[in-house]
Amino acid sequence: MTRAAASTVSPTRILSRFVPPRRLPAGRVDVLPGFGVPLPVGPIGATFKEAPLGRIGNLEVRLARTVGEVKRAQELRFRVFYEEMSAIPDAWAMVTRRDADAFDAICDHILVLDHDAQEPKPFGKTRPRIVGTYRVLRRSVAERHDGFYTESEFDLRRLLDAKPDLEFLELGRSCVLPAWRGKRTLELLWQGIWAYVQRHRIDVMIGCASLEGTDPSRLALPLSFLHHHCAADGEWAVRALPHRFTAMDRLSKEAIDPRAAIRALPPLVKGYVKLGAKIGDGAVVDHQFGTTDVCIVMPVKEISQRWVDFYGADASRRAV
Repeated sequence: MTRAAASTVSPTRILSRFVPPRRLPAGRVDVLPGFGVPLPVGPIGATFKEAPLGRIGNLEVRLARTVGEVKRAQELRFRVFYEEMSAIPDAWAMVTRRDADAFDAICDHILVLDHDAQEPKPFGKTRPRIVGTYRVLRRSVAERHDGFYTESEFDLRRLLDAKPDLEFLELGRSCVLPAWRGKRTLELLWQGIWAYVQRHRIDVMIGCASLEGTDPSRLALPLSFLHHHCAADGEWAVRALPHRFTAMDRLSKEAIDPRAAIRALPPLVKGYVKLGAKIGDGAVVDHQFGTTDVCIVMPVKEISQRWVDFYGADASRRAV
């Protein structure tokens, strides 16, 4: 082989001689032979030219438009879940400093960007910083793949089978950087979700919501409050998977101080409750993320009218 020919041989081609190739599932990119990572592939192309979902001053909410933006959202999630909180990273998360899973490839990613907080790009360019994110997955997309993330903790099959014509939207992986955890950022995230709900004609929102900590006995007050006062029953009933079920009724209804219980709820769960969310039966302890999870069910038609009036029935209040 000549020197010129040798210079054209890529490192990937050389490695392929020693690492057996394997077929990767949809939503993964083979960065080295036999070594793939989850990356978004589905919704990105369709969202590239979509308009923002809302804006307040220097803060803008919109969908991620590129693979790079989703990777930056994953980096934000890593900083919040693994560095600030107590999630335990696997080897891949440790190396990449990103919170990523296979669901990222089929989800839409709602981002809040701060145009006053520019961060550097290559070649001297800058871009607005991503300061908040939410991951959303529609039923019509989930059913073409492996279902919802929530189904790894809660049994949704009875509910989904009973509502075959309704469009469900899974909410998850919500986080905001500490310096931006104010009213405006949270309002914009919810503006983004509400605009998305209107755009895709969503009927029901579902998802896992987390309370920090893995000892349910220390969460007895908030868990018991959710069980006794916010239960999803009747046609909306869902239940934790049998092998992951943790009882929530740790205190009697009479023993609960509702005001103290609401104060003990994390802001996100408190927000869901104010919207009118129903809570499934049983919690799930997630040791990897250091949380105790509950299942939220929010039929759009039953969302608090006060909240609908605030954002506008057509999601126009914060529209750009």
